[in-house]
Amino acid sequence: MSVIEALVLGIVQGLTEFLPVSSSGHLVLGQALLGIDLPGVTFEVAVHLATLCAVLWVYRRRIGSLAAGALRGDRASWVYIGLLVLASVPAGLAGVLARDWFESAFGRPVFAAVLLIVTGFLVYSVRLTSSKAQDPVPSAGQATWIGIAQAAAILPGISRSGATVAMGTWRGVQPVAAAEFSFLMSVPAILGAGLLQLADAGRGGPGTLALGAGFAAALVAGVAAIRLFVRMLEAGVFHRFAWYCWTAGSAYLVAAAFAPGLR
Repeated sequence: MSVIEALVLGIVQGLTEFLPVSSSGHLVLGQALLGIDLPGVTFEVAVHLATLCAVLWVYRRRIGSLAAGALRGDRASWVYIGLLVLASVPAGLAGVLARDWFESAFGRPVFAAVLLIVTGFLVYSVRLTSSKAQDPVPSAGQATWIGIAQAAAILPGISRSGATVAMGTWRGVQPVAAAEFSFLMSVPAILGAGLLQLADAGRGGPGTLALGAGFAAALVAGVAAIRLFVRMLEAGVFHRFAWYCWTAGSAYLVAAAFAPGLR
């Protein structure tokens, strides 16, 4: 694996992990279209760690405030932390109880393409619900629903960030507040995915230079993606990501109709 390849893969991972376009969906469709061979578990762990660091960096003040508040015994801080834990439960349960079913979905690229189109509708719905969503902090019920959306996003093609923000606004959480909650909630999700892969890490992979390049690229791209995500919500143009999802998913379905090998 060359440094250039590592940079490209790192950028793609950093962008698709946080933009509402489904990183897993792109992985499945990209493998089917291009016959991409993944660079090994070690690289995957490295870029997952990079995207985790991206969240920690962008929300460092919020995380520091929550940590300081928790140490002081501040009730609001503990409630918010509890909500993040509550919202993480559905995905944890789904990953344990239905792991085989979710993994089987990664072998069906047409299914991933259809779900990418579904993601487009989820993202577009934010345009219709955001004006009525005013709650600055999710309630326990709202957090649970956001967590259920995160669990559904284990499926390839469903964007985690898109589904959770859409669900948050559907349930009345202010869009930027829903995005903050979604990204903070991604910390245990990304960490858990990395730990699951860690057991297989070290079994081959790119050299140190390529690994470092991929990590740096994923980190920078991840920070940029989170900031772009929030700015588009603030500007009321978040729904434009839907057009990309619809185009990419539809294009793959058309290609699969003429090339049975893509199914």
